[in-house]
Amino acid sequence: MSQLVHEIQEQPVVIGRLLEAERDMAQQVAEAIRSRHIQHVVIAARGSSDNAARYAGYLFGALNRLSVGLAMPSLFTLYGTPPRLADTLVVGISQSGQSPDIVTVLAEGRRQGALTLAITNDLRSPLAAGVEYGLNLHAGPERSVAATKTYTASLTALAMLAASLAGDTGRLAELDGLPEAVAQTLALDKAAQATANRWRFADRCVVVGRGYNYATAYEVALKLKELTYIIAEPYSPADFLHGPVAMVERDFPALVVAPSGATLANVRALASDLRDAGAELLVISDAPDVLQLGQTSLALPGQVPEWLSPVTAAVAGQIFALHLAQAKGLDPDHPRRLEKVTRTR
Repeated sequence: MSQLVHEIQEQPVVIGRLLEAERDMAQQVAEAIRSRHIQHVVIAARGSSDNAARYAGYLFGALNRLSVGLAMPSLFTLYGTPPRLADTLVVGISQSGQSPDIVTVLAEGRRQGALTLAITNDLRSPLAAGVEYGLNLHAGPERSVAATKTYTASLTALAMLAASLAGDTGRLAELDGLPEAVAQTLALDKAAQATANRWRFADRCVVVGRGYNYATAYEVALKLKELTYIIAEPYSPADFLHGPVAMVERDFPALVVAPSGATLANVRALASDLRDAGAELLVISDAPDVLQLGQTSLALPGQVPEWLSPVTAAVAGQIFALHLAQAKGLDPDHPRRLEKVTRTR
């Protein structure tokens, strides 16, 4: 069994462990946010963690009515002109906690008196050492270059914090169903393998998702780039219609992420248009009518609420990217020119 396969399969256990171990810390961070009257969140991240930050933008906006922005680390490290961060929660998301630019953003936030939080798989890392609070991902060693369990653990940690801050016991209870939902998603292995065989000659594609799953579009596209070397471009349906839709021709590969929720009708309409245009359509959804639009589909568990669907949708995307790499004769454990820890400045 490849290391990547093992780490994908670990995710139900990792998420369950995180939910049990970090619930009290999430409540502590939520209380600090309330007591300091935080209204703004700035998140520093790279790679898959940056996609988790995109999820956080919708999450903290919808559940907590907080404005969220992504940090621009070059302002801190190259230009020497960091923005004002007083009365802000500054979050660093990093599986390793090693990247100097992310560490610099959090250090500057603390120097300015901002509330600082690290979400990382290593609380002994430079990132965690320099902040007031840390949420441990509890993922164990992640040796594959492509982040899988640390990504879904990051989403889970953010969801737990947002629900804790909202004081929403119903959503906290919904979180407890995530490990089982992810375990059910792992059963997509055979369907993903069959779809990968159909896509094995693809060298480009688009990945579409909206709302909470805008982050999923970015993450699945990243997995396809890392593992299969496909030129995969992520879009929301709205942005896709503002120009990029002109790329679509017969047999053009398109992957649509469409879980049930507020965005479903909008994404369904685009999927229907893509099918009518002759695109080679793969649909990831729990909605039967949307799944039927695709030449191929990966059916998500139906009991997952929209705000948590990026976790299961990301797992489906991971499984597909893994099998597509194998169908192309590539080694998913050793993507070319990549290392596990990337230290950017």
